[in-house]
Amino acid sequence: MSGRRQGRRRPVRLAALAALMLLPASASAAVLIHAGRVIDGVSDDVRRELTIVVDGEFIMAVRRGYSDPGPDDTVIDLKDRTVLPGLMDMHTHLSSQQGPDTYLNRFQQEEADYAYRAAHYARLNLMAGFTTVRDLGDRYNVTVALRKAIARGDVPGPRIYTSAKSIATTGGHADPTNGWAEQFAGDPGPEDGVINGPVEAAKAVRQRYKDGADLIKITATAGVLSQASSADNPQFSSDELRALVAAANDYGFKVAAHAHGAAGMKRAVLAGVYSIEHGTYMDEEIMALMKERGTWLVPTLLAGRWIEEQAKVDGALPEMVRPKAAAVGPQMIETFARAYEAGVPVVFGTDTGVSPHGENAGEFALLVEAGVPPMEAIQMATSIAAEFLDESERLGSLAAGRLADIVAVPGDPLTDIRALESVDFVMKDGVVYRRPEGADAD
Repeated sequence: MSGRRQGRRRPVRLAALAALMLLPASASAAVLIHAGRVIDGVSDDVRRELTIVVDGEFIMAVRRGYSDPGPDDTVIDLKDRTVLPGLMDMHTHLSSQQGPDTYLNRFQQEEADYAYRAAHYARLNLMAGFTTVRDLGDRYNVTVALRKAIARGDVPGPRIYTSAKSIATTGGHADPTNGWAEQFAGDPGPEDGVINGPVEAAKAVRQRYKDGADLIKITATAGVLSQASSADNPQFSSDELRALVAAANDYGFKVAAHAHGAAGMKRAVLAGVYSIEHGTYMDEEIMALMKERGTWLVPTLLAGRWIEEQAKVDGALPEMVRPKAAAVGPQMIETFARAYEAGVPVVFGTDTGVSPHGENAGEFALLVEAGVPPMEAIQMATSIAAEFLDESERLGSLAAGRLADIVAVPGDPLTDIRALESVDFVMKDGVVYRRPEGADAD
């Protein structure tokens, strides 16, 4: 096993290693998926000609060969496709999508506008094959309501783990009034996700608990798209970071830290955050610390490439933002390649909402470009993502007992990773949301 793979903290799970097994048929009516090629999310091997048996929300069995259906069973023919577990994106923003009107929308759009857009964007993520996402910062806590609506079956969308409103410092990257004129800006506080000092840090975490968040997101450094001159300066003191992490631990929250600059990143890692988002200017000292402490990197290369391209287009970004975007974009992939080689634990995440929703799978090609083998890139978005969420017993693999989150693509993503950008079958919790033409259930 390579040093890189050891650095990812992948525990051996006997159930996962036994994902493809012979089990007796379900006594009740079932859905039989006849899968031509199967990437199970765990094994490095591709299996061929299997039957995945789905009963209700769960996978009941994965059998060799194409099983004959019972009188009440349904067959879905995916014999000419590659079948995978539902994909998982660990960094999205479902309530927004970057564009020329983004900054003006903050003054013109109401809570309901953001909510309706979020439902639309959630559907785009699901139809692209992403059955589970982490949302890392919204407006009006709309992703908390969206998470509930999707779980009830009111609207289609991925399973959501949300931070609700990100936590920032005054004037920091997630200060919702950053860049506003003085007469509008006011002085937002912990309820708005803006803190100054350890006491307010704890209050902001407790407010996220009250709001119904699943995790905490902080902006440990400046950001690219905020209207401020720096993209990398530290924005929390060490005392504030320790208070945030301590309060989060009390409530069972993990802390995701947006971080581009090295100084703020190091403070965040030492304070005990769970993940570093972006990691643009990470140095070798921070890589070693993250590997030692098991701190995850969520690289978001797609967002970096997207903003790099947008920086070349007049009017696409504010003039204050353009030079930051032009510099950060190319740096992200170079830094990630070094971090991956150094053995930093990595999980799939795109920052979709910066880049367009539904194009999340473009991240795979960038991971491969940076040196990640295609199979490992897929595992970063399946079994490794499930491990990251502490959901390995439910998500991330095609095995008996797992939730029936199943996607399929034409072609072979191991020979052309961009095949994952053409998902045409989507099942989540045993419900089919998308199927290719000619694959009607029998």
